[in-house]
Amino acid sequence: MAPRTVRVVAAVIARDGKYLITQRRPAAVLPLLWEFPGGKVEDGESDSDALKREVRHRLGVEVAPGSMISFVSHPYERYTIDLYLYECLITSGEPQELNVEAFRWVTSSEFDQYPFTPADEASMNALLGLS
Repeated sequence: MAPRTVRVVAAVIARDGKYLITQRRPAAVLPLLWEFPGGKVEDGESDSDALKREVRHRLGVEVAPGSMISFVSHPYERYTIDLYLYECLITSGEPQELNVEAFRWVTSSEFDQYPFTPADEASMNALLGLS
């Protein structure tokens, strides 16, 4: 049986030359690794709606999703993640650690100081091509 594919969206939020990254909780899959904020797209949900819901849930801010930056498909042991990265702007609120272990604003040159999830690491390479 082929492993199932999970559609995941993530927000690339830039401010003053820095990007917002979040750390997964200790009990999560891939514990304490870093990623761009986002999550799974539910059945019947648009990428845009999923981004708004997930970023609000994790960081307590409202975002306006923009254009897609990159797409990467990454096979894990039991499933494949299709990760879509979108430019997003915070339209209201300041990030808070609601449903993440931590968050940081980092420059692209600081990415290598943070252990990222494999799917995010692959998409970061695409992002670095942009910055």
